[in-house]
Amino acid sequence: MDRHEWLAERFEANRTHLRAAAYRMLGSLSEADDAVQEAWLRLSRSDTSGVENLGGWLTTVVARVCLDMLRARKTRREVPLGARVPDPIVSRENGAGPEHRALLADSVGLALLVVLETLAPAERLAVVLHDMFAVPFDEIAAIVGRSPTATRQLASRARRRVQGAAPTPDADLTCQREVVDAFLAAARDGDFDALVAVLDPDVVLRGDRGAVPPGASKEVRGARAVAEQALTFAQFAQFAQPVLVNGAAGFVVAPGGRPFSVVGFTVTRGKIVEIDILADPARLRRLDLAILDD
Repeated sequence: MDRHEWLAERFEANRTHLRAAAYRMLGSLSEADDAVQEAWLRLSRSDTSGVENLGGWLTTVVARVCLDMLRARKTRREVPLGARVPDPIVSRENGAGPEHRALLADSVGLALLVVLETLAPAERLAVVLHDMFAVPFDEIAAIVGRSPTATRQLASRARRRVQGAAPTPDADLTCQREVVDAFLAAARDGDFDALVAVLDPDVVLRGDRGAVPPGASKEVRGARAVAEQALTFAQFAQFAQPVLVNGAAGFVVAPGGRPFSVVGFTVTRGKIVEIDILADPARLRRLDLAILDD
């Protein structure tokens, strides 16, 4: 086996881990794939003969690429209004495949990703790498250009924001599905009171409509306002197919088998506290929705 084949084999052994890390740092599956591909290009051009921990070296490279992407995103002001709806991971209700399970380890639900989107690039990198992948602060410090002490403080500040803002979903998927099904039934029937009954009073609905500028997000807050919005969805509710969205109960709306939107729910204490809708045709085309063909 020559050097290139050996590097390719080692890289493939780390690919799933690298993609999972990039997804948490970017909230975008396509950008995560771009970051992983860039890591391979850098690996193939580098002299790694003195590298003892190739997996750690690759994680650092991916983190640097992701940091550059996040900073460029901020510079371009891609998200001027509200939070960007992250790319959802859609899987069958009877269980996700091994790659999806790796991406969703550590309960990376949409609610958590939405909060991560609000962090500054260095904050997001620090909390993801340390809390989710156990990367030491001295290594993270070298990536973000700060001292280990400052990096530890950065992660601590980000952690407090995440813990205070990201709701914890109910663990029972069956109960989640019952609540989501009740929401769907009420939407189909145009039953406003039944919709309000399954919504938390402070529920938040986010809808990424592919608006201009790209990625702009529409947010609706409060049970009555969200219920009114849901009534406009009644004509599409009949086309909803139950799926798991980032490991939680959700559905794909696919009239004639053609994806129109992906809807993810966060259910806490038996009430819907967050609804995230991705309906941007360009972003939908980039998602793995092969389960709709089954």
